[in-house]
Parts: sequence; C-alpha cells; structure tokens
Amino acid sequence: MPTSKSRCALTGLVAIIMLLSLWTWSDLSAPSMPYVRLSSQAGPEAFLEETTRLTSYFVDYPLPASEFGQMGQRVQILQAWLESPNVFSLNNMQAELLSHNTEALALSLFPFLKRPSASNDSAHLHQLRSSIIPGSKGLVIPVGTKNFRFACHLIANLRRALGSTLPIQIAYAGESDLPRDYREYIVSLEPQISTFDVTAVFDDKTLELAKGGWAIKPFALLGSTFERALVLDADAVFLQKPEVVFDDDPRFKSTGTLLFHDRLLWKGAFKNRHKWWEKELAHTNLSSTIRHSKVFIDGYAEEGDSGVVAVDKSRIGVFIGLLHICWQNSATVRRRYTYVKGHGDKESWWFGFELSAVPYSMEKHYGAILGRTVVDSKSEKVCSFDIAHVDHEGKLFWYNGSLLKNKRRNQTEFDVPTVWMLDGKWEKSGNKFLPSCMRGAPIQHISDIEAELLGGIVKAAKSADIELDELFPGIRGSDQTDPILKGKFPNI
Repeated sequence: MPTSKSRCALTGLVAIIMLLSLWTWSDLSAPSMPYVRLSSQAGPEAFLEETTRLTSYFVDYPLPASEFGQMGQRVQILQAWLESPNVFSLNNMQAELLSHNTEALALSLFPFLKRPSASNDSAHLHQLRSSIIPGSKGLVIPVGTKNFRFACHLIANLRRALGSTLPIQIAYAGESDLPRDYREYIVSLEPQISTFDVTAVFDDKTLELAKGGWAIKPFALLGSTFERALVLDADAVFLQKPEVVFDDDPRFKSTGTLLFHDRLLWKGAFKNRHKWWEKELAHTNLSSTIRHSKVFIDGYAEEGDSGVVAVDKSRIGVFIGLLHICWQNSATVRRRYTYVKGHGDKESWWFGFELSAVPYSMEKHYGAILGRTVVDSKSEKVCSFDIAHVDHEGKLFWYNGSLLKNKRRNQTEFDVPTVWMLDGKWEKSGNKFLPSCMRGAPIQHISDIEAELLGGIVKAAKSADIELDELFPGIRGSDQTDPILKGKFPNI
C-alpha cells in the first residue's frame, strides 16, 4: 500500500496534470493532453503508466518559445518525477522505466542538456546532476575577453583584500570567448582557480552563448560542479567575503537561494511588461516573495539585479527552477521574449523560480547607491554609476559597476566612494552616460575600515592593470563618449 507521503505526492502530481489539461495550448495542431484520473490510493504501477503517457505527449508536442507559464507547469511535473523515488518503493524495472521517462521529458523541455561528447542514449540529466560534487561550495565567474580585466580585479578583491578562500571556477563559452593565453593567465593569479567551457557541458546549438552576453550566467551556474554556488558578474566589488551567504545568511539557509533587487524606478512605465508577467503567472500560486514585491504589486520597472545570485543545487526544486531560468536564456527564447520583455537576464531569475513554484529568497531592500554627495537646489543626494546591496543585517555587502568611476567614459579613473544611501528615491535619466542619484533618506558615510578596504582593492587593481597592459595590449578597451553630452559634463 502507498504511504501517506506517496499519496500526497500523487495528489500533487495529479493536480498539476489536471491544471495543464485545462490550458488552451498555443499549438492548435496538438491534441488534448492525455489524462487519466488517478486515485490518491494508486500505487507505483498507475503512476508509471501516467508518466509514460505524459512523456509521449510532451516529446511529440514541445512548447513554443512563448509559453513561459506552461513551461513552468511541465517543470513541476519533472520535479515530481525526480522526487517520486523518495515516496515509492520501486523494483529495478520500475526504476529504469521512471528514469527513462524522466530523461525523455527533461530532454524534450531542455534540448541543451545533451552533452556534446555524450552518446544519443545517455542519461543527460543524470550525468549533469552526478557532476555536482556533494558538499562543495564556491564562486562562478563568467569571463570573456571583454570583461577579463574586471575579472582580474575581482579576483584581487576576493583573494588579496578580503582573504576569501572559496574556490573559483571561471566559465567561458568556447575558445573564441576566452582563448588559452587568457585562461592560463587567470588561473595563475591565485590558488584554487580553474576554468570550464560551458559549451562542453551543454549543447550550444540552441544557446549560442559565445554571442549571448548575459545569457551564459545561468548556464555557468547550472554547469558548475559546485553544489552551493554564487555566480558573480566580473565587475562586482565586494566589501565582505562572499562566504557570509553560505555560512550566515538565514534567507539562503531557508530556501537555498538568494537574489538581489534592482533599483526601484519608473513606476507605471512598463505596463506591457507587467501584463505579460501576469499572463504567464495566471496559473501559478504566487509566492509570498512576489506578493511582497514593490515592482510586481506597485508597478515599478525592474525587480532583479543578477550581478550576484546564490543557489543550492542539492535541492531538487532549486535545480529544476534553474533549468527554467536557463531555458529563458536560450537563444530563441531570449531574442523573442526574455530580452525583449526585460533587460537581459535580470528578470529571468525570479520569474523562473516563481513559474516553477520553487520558494526563493530576495534581498529585503531594493538597490542602494554608493558614491559621492551632490548638493543641488532641492537637497543633498548621493550620485554614482553603482548599485549597492546590503547583507541580511543591513551592512554593505557588494556593488556592481566596477572600481572605475565610470567604466563607459574613462578606463583609467578609479574611485573610492565616500557615502551611501538606502531606501531613498532614485533619480535616473534615460542616458547611460549620466550618473544616477538617490535622495530622501539618511546619507551614510563609508566607515574608515571600508574606505581602507576599498583603497586597497583599487591599489591591487592598478597593479594588476600594469601587467595586463603589457600582456594583453588593448585590454582596457576604449573610452566612450555620448556626442550629446560631450564637453557639457566634464566631471561625470
């Protein structure tokens, strides 16, 4: 007889299947999805029969790129199948059938799972999960030649200034993205740094990661061998060891995830984006996280800053949600929807977890600002090109934008910020060459310890640049100038 746990699992799975069967499929040529009503008393035989029916349907009728919500429902079925061995006692033949159906479902949803070097009949999902080293934790930094300089600065920040000992995996998308001489140099900088080619882990035919920009980030996180991992933008700057997420943060310990908020901007300006979110989430029970979102509830523009993301892939739900996020960043989906509806990969993270019904944690505050005081006719405000983030205790943790004062306009001018502000009102023009500002909240001064730390990081970065300029001429790139602003704002 099935246990109470197995009955709950079956009931949950049946509910998902019933919900899916009620949907109107975008592909009108597809017949109705096969559905057999299962009793909560059903045993593994009935469950396995239903997995076979569903597998055949999902393989024959893959989802179009527009169906984010339906992908979330199918992902939930995949999760239920992965978890079912914990609630059923299966014999060897039954376990083999379940494994076959699970692999077929996973590959129908995510064709990129097929490892290039693997045979056609390989268990691709199992191989990926088996590559994760139990108990491991570390940092993943996607790096190409364009952000190589900043990655070297970040390594100096983490290792020399903060003394972080977490191992680092440098992810890249093929030889052209990060040639051998770059890879050999970056692994020589500090101990416990290695590299891996994401296109050797996933089939790149549907991904095109070498020209995908931000798209590599979720694939780097999924393909890393770390069980608990933080993916970092190369231009991030840390004021604390990233270890605090794994060791001390109650939000990460609760859900196995930690996402950070973007700036709170442009209320009511992106109504079509919100309508699309609501449409795709129509068949999802909204999480407590998104129900407390000022962006989703009050209509602000952008929810997530994906410069730092933390996950625990040992949790099946988190792993499955990450698959949905990766799908959103595959070539066709990102070009037609993800990067059209939002700015790059930023919204795909919370959206993927939400659509997959996976609990996730987000930073309590929306993005802060770290920079310098500016006085105008209204009041004092803090201005810069950087978005800052705090830890679970409200202390400065990291910021994005690099150590440069303005990485677009000047490749040699570094800056050590002096003040910061949290929970004020953002002021941002539509011009990326102009700084953003925040006013309306207390201006907080950088502590002497933080100022000394940042000064040391800048010194280490300048030292690194001397060697980089010699070994990789042109590594800094060229300064950009907005012709409209040229000569008008010399101090920006």
